Amino acid sequence: MPRSLRHDRAHDYPHLIRRWRALARRAGLKMAKYVNAAGYDLYFLESPKATQAAPAVYLSAGIHGDEVAATEGLLLWAEKNVSVLRALHVLIFPCLNPWGLAGNSRMDAEGRDLNRGYNRTDVPQIAAQMKLMAGRRFDLGLTLHEDYDAQGLYIYEVPSRPRYWAEAMVKAAAKNIPADLRRKIEGRSARGGVVRRAIKPDLMPDWPEAFVLHFHHAARTFTVETPSEFSLDDRVAAQVAMITMAVALCRKEFSLLKAGGQA
Repeated sequence: MPRSLRHDRAHDYPHLIRRWRALARRAGLKMAKYVNAAGYDLYFLESPKATQAAPAVYLSAGIHGDEVAATEGLLLWAEKNVSVLRALHVLIFPCLNPWGLAGNSRMDAEGRDLNRGYNRTDVPQIAAQMKLMAGRRFDLGLTLHEDYDAQGLYIYEVPSRPRYWAEAMVKAAAKNIPADLRRKIEGRSARGGVVRRAIKPDLMPDWPEAFVLHFHHAARTFTVETPSEFSLDDRVAAQVAMITMAVALCRKEFSLLKAGGQA
């Protein structure tokens, strides 16, 4: 018999939100609604007070509702790292497309791919998210995804600061899922599960979330992808490992920069 999954309610959005509420209480995070879309309330979590004494970290998942290892992985990481959450200045979007999550759909209720709408002003949930983010800067922006066609895990890293992190993140998750070793991923050159290239605002007519982070909000931006044909438990564990490594590197870099050293 196949082993039972630990994440058997991965498409149950109310259940997901109840678990985040419990986590918010444990970690001392503020959790609040910021918009309603297709009958679902969308929430964000953030540290209770703004501070420059801790690294600022942006985390999001669930913009595609059929990528459940992202939403489950983000929550499991948070549950395992309450002390780390308290040492960060975080903004977390636990599920950007609850209608899609409930229906196991990449699209939202209007048939839109929300990850192609971040330079638009006519998508209410994105407009509300951008209003919430206005003026904010992050040391790390991490968006969590999955890919049906992937042959292993991979990461998009937008080059910004030197000493790149994606290879270390891939290595951290390798015990759960190996890297996608294709030389071309989604038409882009890749090496060892890392896709890294500079981007310009006109590269794509419809911006993904990573673009708005890179151009307006984050010093470092990553999009992580686990292969949705692999075991859900393994995919969730890989997501947790990549978040853990990225946050650890962010904290180290922040400490070095604050001390006047080089990251």
